[in-house]
Amino acid sequence: METPSDLRNAIVYFNDVEHCREFMVELRWPDGKVKCPRCGSEHVLWIAKERVWKCYGKHDHAKFSLKTGTIFEDSPIALEKWLPAAWLIINCKNGISSYERARDLKVTQKSAWFMLHRIRLAMQSGTFEKLSGEVEADETFIGGKARNMHVAQRKRRITGTGTKDKTAVMGILERGGKIRTVVVPNRRRSALQAEIRKHVEAGAALYTDALLSYNGLEGDYAHQVIDHAVQYVDGRVHTNGLENFNQLRAILAQPNAV
Repeated sequence: METPSDLRNAIVYFNDVEHCREFMVELRWPDGKVKCPRCGSEHVLWIAKERVWKCYGKHDHAKFSLKTGTIFEDSPIALEKWLPAAWLIINCKNGISSYERARDLKVTQKSAWFMLHRIRLAMQSGTFEKLSGEVEADETFIGGKARNMHVAQRKRRITGTGTKDKTAVMGILERGGKIRTVVVPNRRRSALQAEIRKHVEAGAALYTDALLSYNGLEGDYAHQVIDHAVQYVDGRVHTNGLENFNQLRAILAQPNAV
């Protein structure tokens, strides 16, 4: 697949729906065999009129598009604009403005900012695809322990107890190896659920603890909760993968860590 070499050619190339389809198929399924992003089945049929595939696997939401399971999924913006935007941010080494991209792509500045933010996220994680399958989500607070700080630093940085003066970090782990972490402003529902919807494919099996901020995800995910006040594991329902990751990160963050 030969990608366009300049902006004009990128816009012209990706303005063709068939070019977008070929590009995304090669990007997502390099072997040329389109697979359902929900069940992995190859028994799918392309419906040209609707521009979607139909999966014959036994599950809900049989139809899926090129955007399903990617950072583009929950956006009404067409791939004909998403892909030139991705080309721009990858090729502009000095950074780009959302106002400039809005003019280039004929979208609002707010839409351009949203697109650039999503594409940068994909560049950080190395993929346009969301996490899927079995996914754990949990949050923690990051900050050095007072006993490991010099007394002057301790007086400057530690002004309270508990989580005060620490940074809230959310972790999302796809069982099998993929993990993403993001700094969040707080542990409220709006902040945590926004990150889950941003990173996790709809329909995935989602495991969290009993924090009330996760309530309401059942409509989009197969959401199951483990109450740590009762137990830490209930069959497949646990967040131990993230718990172990957070403990290791905390150890490595301490001074004199091996």
